[in-house]
Amino acid sequence: MAKIVECIPNFSVARDTAVLAELEAAARSVPGVTLLDSAPDLSHNRTVFTLVGSPEGIKDAAVKLAKLAAQKIDLTKHSGEHPRMGAMDVCPFVPLKDVTMAECVEMSKEVGAAIAAEAGIPVFLYEDSASSEGRRNLAAIRKGEFEGMAQKMEQPQWKPDFGGEQPHPTAGVVAVGARMPLVAFNINLSTSDIEVANKISKVIRGSSGGFKYCKAIGVMLEDRNITQVSMNMVNYEGTPIYRVVDVVRAEARRYGVSVIGTELIGLAPAKALIDCAEYYLQIENFDYGKQVLENHILGFVKE
Repeated sequence: MAKIVECIPNFSVARDTAVLAELEAAARSVPGVTLLDSAPDLSHNRTVFTLVGSPEGIKDAAVKLAKLAAQKIDLTKHSGEHPRMGAMDVCPFVPLKDVTMAECVEMSKEVGAAIAAEAGIPVFLYEDSASSEGRRNLAAIRKGEFEGMAQKMEQPQWKPDFGGEQPHPTAGVVAVGARMPLVAFNINLSTSDIEVANKISKVIRGSSGGFKYCKAIGVMLEDRNITQVSMNMVNYEGTPIYRVVDVVRAEARRYGVSVIGTELIGLAPAKALIDCAEYYLQIENFDYGKQVLENHILGFVKE
């Protein structure tokens, strides 16, 4: 059976369409790799790629994209609502088919070493690849962002796993790791008051005592003059999307604010969305495998 790995590199660019087009072309040029999705966000000035392919192809694509991003993206001139520390900010590997998490961890280490050697970018390993418990959480690595990373890396505990002891002067650093699928999901609010979004984010964020598998920050969308609760749902079964949406809606009412829309960034597992449909429609005795037409057909074909 063919092994399939997913890779979801995040780039600190969205407004420069020429650079984005070059990155997309580079991703498509690697044999054995398919670019399933490119999701730019102008307010965040950030783009999320979703790649799938063979382990060897995915490794080649990740290194090629990191090198190109370092050449084309200058963080000294970058601005955006999303926290960032690198031109290629983060590069996770996710096992999809006939690949183990251990294999993805090994892939992340090989890619991290290659990025440091070939692009001159320091690399921090995170999530299941982390070299210490304090580096599992991406937010802990990214804290200080690009502007504060040089001072941060002077501390012994923040020496990178690969590469030099100073960030790349324009491309910063990158976090590389292996993890299970997550859902990048945003909720837009009918207010321009960033403090409302910050307070709601704190309520639902796991590190602040909220939902264990939810990471959340408040973001200002300047082009729309509204705020957003921007989230990574790192375990959509442990913390379902619908549960977080309901709590955000209830918290927003405290401030006379409403939810005016949501955003799905990149791709998500079908079950994460179907679970929401099952919940809100209150379907009794729902069978995910048999009552979703496509799942039933795929199951039949597989048999």
